[in-house]
Amino acid sequence: MPIFVMLSVLSNEGSETLHTRPDRIGLVDEELKVMGCRVIDQYALLGQYDFLTIVEARDAETVAHLSVDLSSRGGVHIQTLPAIPLDLFIGKLKSHEQLGRGKVKTD
Repeated sequence: MPIFVMLSVLSNEGSETLHTRPDRIGLVDEELKVMGCRVIDQYALLGQYDFLTIVEARDAETVAHLSVDLSSRGGVHIQTLPAIPLDLFIGKLKSHEQLGRGKVKTD
């Protein structure tokens, strides 16, 4: 199944909710299952984003729908990115479908 990275920033409302109900994080994980998604891992972050969530979903449309649904509540803003497993990426790099193979860049 495709993997996606969700970078989340809490709104003031979301921060209040989480502060008073820290168990809310686990409840959201359960809601993702209803949409056919699975949380692989989740981290609290320091810096520009508050959370990093790694999600498995059947397709990009499903995880986009998930992002919109979660964001529509007003508690969080989400940036979602597709994640490509390195073995698949390396396989593509080794394939014959290359635009610049064999060309050496000279500057």
